[in-house]
Amino acid sequence: MHKVYASDNLAMLGYVRSMLEAHAIGFIVRNDFLAGAAGELPVNETWPEIWVVDDRDVERALALIETIVASPPAAPDWQCPKCGRGIEGQFTDCWHCAAPESDEA
Repeated sequence: MHKVYASDNLAMLGYVRSMLEAHAIGFIVRNDFLAGAAGELPVNETWPEIWVVDDRDVERALALIETIVASPPAAPDWQCPKCGRGIEGQFTDCWHCAAPESDEA
């Protein structure tokens, strides 16, 4: 087994996991629930880690992850729930009325 990725960004970690699954690369995730130990342990040691099971898949996994990290997926455009204006995906608040993308808290 070989560690190929670690991150505190859970969205990116999930994206990497999905891409590895889509490319039939076997892996396990370690430290999935260690965030609560931050402070007791060095922070970067509590980050979830992706380990490739088969050493023959390591190079392919690393190349895929390099591509993913170099060009993360773009957020989709969205429509303001308050005023209905179209907003580009990289923004979280409406440019017209300053409403957030989602009222969920």
